[in-house]
Amino acid sequence: MAFLTDHDGGLPVTMTLKVYQVDRHGRTQVIRPKAEVTPAEEPPATDEFPTCQCHQCKGGQR
Repeated sequence: MAFLTDHDGGLPVTMTLKVYQVDRHGRTQVIRPKAEVTPAEEPPATDEFPTCQCHQCKGGQR
């Protein structure tokens, strides 16, 4: 598996991911703490969004 690297081909690119919830008053609550993740170069097909099934998009008429 190849990893993405920064623009000059040096260090591997990493991302920081933190999951939190915001209530209607703008207050936040951490669901999962900050964690460093390495992005996949090509996500597996199972991670892709399914094809849109709305009446405007069905049949490729978007």
